[in-house]
Amino acid sequence: MDPVAATTTGRVRGTTDDGCVAFLGLPFARAPFGTRRFALPVPVPKWEGIRATTTYGPTAPQPDRAFTIIPEPVIPGDDCLNLNVFTPDLGSVGLPVMVWIHGGGFTAGGNPSPWYRGHRFARDGVVVVSINYRLGAEGFLDIPGAPTNRAVRDWLAALEWVQDNIAAFGGDPDQVTIAGQSAGGVACATLLTAPAATGLFHGAICMSGAIPPKLTAEAAGQLTRALAEELGVEATVDGLLSVDPARLVAAQEPAEKALSQATPPVDARFFPSIDDELVPADPYGVIARGRAADVPILVGATGQEADQIAAEQGADLDDERVDRRLARLGLDASRIAAWRELHAGAKPWKVLGAALTASMFQARALRLADAWSRARQPTWTYAFQWEAPKLGAIHCLDVPFAFDVLDAPGVAEVAGKQAPQDLADDVHRAWVRFVTHGDPGWAPYDAHHRHTMVWDSTSAVTADPWRAMREIWNPEQN
Repeated sequence: MDPVAATTTGRVRGTTDDGCVAFLGLPFARAPFGTRRFALPVPVPKWEGIRATTTYGPTAPQPDRAFTIIPEPVIPGDDCLNLNVFTPDLGSVGLPVMVWIHGGGFTAGGNPSPWYRGHRFARDGVVVVSINYRLGAEGFLDIPGAPTNRAVRDWLAALEWVQDNIAAFGGDPDQVTIAGQSAGGVACATLLTAPAATGLFHGAICMSGAIPPKLTAEAAGQLTRALAEELGVEATVDGLLSVDPARLVAAQEPAEKALSQATPPVDARFFPSIDDELVPADPYGVIARGRAADVPILVGATGQEADQIAAEQGADLDDERVDRRLARLGLDASRIAAWRELHAGAKPWKVLGAALTASMFQARALRLADAWSRARQPTWTYAFQWEAPKLGAIHCLDVPFAFDVLDAPGVAEVAGKQAPQDLADDVHRAWVRFVTHGDPGWAPYDAHHRHTMVWDSTSAVTADPWRAMREIWNPEQN
């Protein structure tokens, strides 16, 4: 007999598969379209009978990209505010919970990815909830007259659903860890300082995503106007409502490109934007004042996050162009010289790839770790350094190791056919321990010792393994 669980809005039927019980495409809010487009997430009305939740639900409107590192099926449909639950047993009580927020640059991705299946976590006594949320302009565009940061509100609505319902799936609402990679890691870091998230989670894992430079109200407004101009409509709720979601998605990249090529260029993307309600202007000030979530965090990055991006530009790069890019990334002449000395003999694209990895991922991870630990919050860090054949330790590589799904579709193409299962065992075990106990199993990080787990062919805790990078990119932390 198929498993049935009772939620606050009605009963749902799941499936038993690969040793766990799965409920797929379960709505946590009503479809955010029609009269609810660009609005707050609205609770789902109650239903009669038993609702089948046996197949993945729709994903948010997004470009249907031919290839992404993580396989991310695009599923059409309006009910995109849905989640999946993987649990060991409906008869369980008080199990730890991990809520997974997918990446994709806030414009793509979704919870149906085979890399996000929670069956191995369920095997080890953890309930996994993977959520969808509005993407691109639907979720992040600052529209006059509409609620700001609608995607952030979707994350909160999903976490509120977990609080109200997860006990029905064997989970403990007082033992919830949020986790995400790339944009999902940024989402988790954003929730750390969001006042409305207080009490909704009790731990956070930020993989290859920390607190980025915030999108100011001015930049957000410029993006709104650029998108409206691209579409030929007024930059208002009514103007944008006249455009169907697919056409809105198609206009996003040209609008961003137009701003990046303006004089002076404008760095405005579909990101959480400062609104002082959900997203504070000074998140590090919030942390320093002790007003952030009182939770343990685990934060880290891979060793060569951006090498693939830089390699694609390799033929067009020379030392002069790389130096200009380094300057735009914020390095002065002396730090450019120090960076070049650190990478002496490397090809220009490798110098740039390391710089993008440092500035976008590693330095931000360490800044968050330093701030969190100085606020006397439990903090752990990791560096995933194992290099896959051909591609190296690229962005996203650590995800199948954390989920222990080296056998999932698409993993061999990224990690190679001989990816080390013992490394996956170690990484996954640490994630399970962190979600269960709030401690991954090694010495915590502090600004004096900077203990960091380095995941590699031989893994070990190392003191300050990114010191040379940190001294150049985060000189204020030295």
